[in-house]
Amino acid sequence: MGFKPLDLSGRVAVVVGGTSGIGRALSLGLADAGADVVASSRREDAVETVAGEIEERGRRCLRVTSDVCDRGSLQALLDACVAALGRVDVLVNCAGRTKRTPTLDMADADWDAIIATNLTGTLRASQVFARHMLERGSGRIINIASLASYVALTEVAAYTASKAGVAGLTRSMAIEWGPRGVNVNAIAPGVFRTDLNKALLDGTERGRELLLRTPLKRFGDVSELAGAAVFLASEAASFVNGEIIAVDGGFLASGVNQ
Repeated sequence: MGFKPLDLSGRVAVVVGGTSGIGRALSLGLADAGADVVASSRREDAVETVAGEIEERGRRCLRVTSDVCDRGSLQALLDACVAALGRVDVLVNCAGRTKRTPTLDMADADWDAIIATNLTGTLRASQVFARHMLERGSGRIINIASLASYVALTEVAAYTASKAGVAGLTRSMAIEWGPRGVNVNAIAPGVFRTDLNKALLDGTERGRELLLRTPLKRFGDVSELAGAAVFLASEAASFVNGEIIAVDGGFLASGVNQ
C-alpha cells in the first residue's frame, strides 16, 4: 500500500463544540477519514449521541463534556484523552454563539458572552491543547472562522468582531507554533442550513439576500465542510499554516450576481 496523505488512520482528534451543526459534521467527517474522534460539548446527552455515531464507524472515542469558558474542563478533557488514547494530534475549535441585536442597543452582557465563547474560548482551548502538542513537536489546530471574518453581517457586531478576531488569532498562533511543529489554520464556512437557522434562511429577506450572494445558488450542507477539515488535519496540509480556507459556494468572491 502506498502513502495516503488524506488518510487519518491512527490519529486522535478532539472537536470542541463537536456535537451539533458544523461541529458534529466535522467530528463524523474526521472519523470517516480514519481518525479516533472525541466530540465534546457542554451537553452530556449530545456527547453520548455523537460518541455512538463515531463508534458506529469503528473509531475510538470518549464521552467527556467541556465548556470553553472553563479552562479546568478543557484541561480535564485533554487529560482524559491522553490517558485513554495516548495523545491528541488534532484540535478543532467549533464552539460558538451569536445573537442578533442592533449595535446601538447591545448589552454589555451579550457582547461579553459572545466574545468569551467565540474568541477567548478558541484561545483558551488552543492554549490547553497546544501545550501538549508542542511538547510532542507535532499537531494541528483548526479554528472555525466565518464570512464575518471578512465582511460585516448586519446587527451581529459582537459575532463579527469575534470572528474577525479568530482570523487574526489563527495567524498569530500559526507563526508562533508552526516552527515548533504545530500548524494552525481555520475554515470559514459560508451559509449552511441547520436546524437552528432553517427558518431564517427559508422565510426571510435576510435568507434571500444570503442566497443571492452565493453564486452556487444554494446553501451548503454541513457535510460539505468535512473535506476541508480532513485536508487540514492530514499530511497533505503539512506546509499549510496560518491560512483560512473559505467553504462558501463563492460568497466571498461575489460582487454582482445578476
